[in-house]
Amino acid sequence: MSLSRRASADGPTAGSSADDVPDADPVDVARSVCLSQLAMGPRTRGQLATVLRRRGIEDDVAAQVLDRFEEVALVDDAAFSENYVQRRHASSGLARRALGHELRGKGVSEAVVSEALETLDPDDELATARALVAKKLPSTKRLDVESRTRRLVGMLARKGYSGGMAMRVVREALAAEKELDDLERAFLEGLDGELSDAARVGE
Repeated sequence: MSLSRRASADGPTAGSSADDVPDADPVDVARSVCLSQLAMGPRTRGQLATVLRRRGIEDDVAAQVLDRFEEVALVDDAAFSENYVQRRHASSGLARRALGHELRGKGVSEAVVSEALETLDPDDELATARALVAKKLPSTKRLDVESRTRRLVGMLARKGYSGGMAMRVVREALAAEKELDDLERAFLEGLDGELSDAARVGE
């Protein structure tokens, strides 16, 4: 038997083409991809499913692997979401609305999102809103009260706080900072009512 025929019979030789190597098991590939992702940090099932789909893994294979990862607690959307809510609220001051939006974007189910958001104490949320305003307040001192109010309320709104809560917190902060004249007080009271009504309509 010639050398080339003997090498072919015994298996692929160094430098042989990829076509000579059997295709990898899709389950093994999916498992390897998931482990690689998890090595960089916790991931939701939805995030891992998206990565697997991009890598060309069939949905049924992905479901099989992800089911197994959930069984052994390598993937746990509930634990991930609860930790995410507490961490992001503490680090960025995000309110429930913004946190829920981010979790849904990571593929977390509505039921799990709702449960995770329930772990955020309303008193903590209010305290964080007040701290955010207190930090931002000094940089607005050169503005008139209307501009200050709208800027501070807008800041809280972008972080997911309702219009009613944002207005109350800003109004408290401005009132505590100085004595308001009649026009300023009338403006705050009027805007307070407008935003509270808008918040009730949107809820």
